[in-house]
Amino acid sequence: MSARYDKVAVLLHWLIGLALIGQVTFGFLLDDLAPRGTPSRGAVINLHKSFGIVLGLLILLRLGWRLAHRLPDWPAVLPEAQRRAALAMHRLLYACMVILPLSGYVGSNFSKHGVKFFGRDLAPWGPDLPGVYSALNGVHVVTGWVFAILVAGHVAAGLYHAFRRDGILSRIAP
Repeated sequence: MSARYDKVAVLLHWLIGLALIGQVTFGFLLDDLAPRGTPSRGAVINLHKSFGIVLGLLILLRLGWRLAHRLPDWPAVLPEAQRRAALAMHRLLYACMVILPLSGYVGSNFSKHGVKFFGRDLAPWGPDLPGVYSALNGVHVVTGWVFAILVAGHVAAGLYHAFRRDGILSRIAP
């Protein structure tokens, strides 16, 4: 067994991780960048949706890669409680990574606006149901906040292990 993730897993971790931080930040700033009722609102929202679709596909690739490849062994110095906490954290992060783009995309299809993928109209496949759109948008927003909190915890745990030099961070380091 290797003590490190393979090169593809490392690349996907950092690429998608940084892109998701940018996308979640973009989502939190939507109302500041393009307030409701302004002419630029639709273009900014659709840019967020377009990046979300690309990230959703990359996340599926990452999840598929993760399921098809064995994890590296934990360093012996890592206590069992920390291993369990890391497993729970990773499962929650993956759940958010799936729920975020899925709820955004599906919700958009229950809106009369649908999705423009980098300027190209993707006709909505669902009827205009404002209540369904609102519920899925609520899931999208709440999951964004949960994800942001989990990412902060994940980064804090990474820094903790970096300062301890216990070998955890070196498993995923570029």
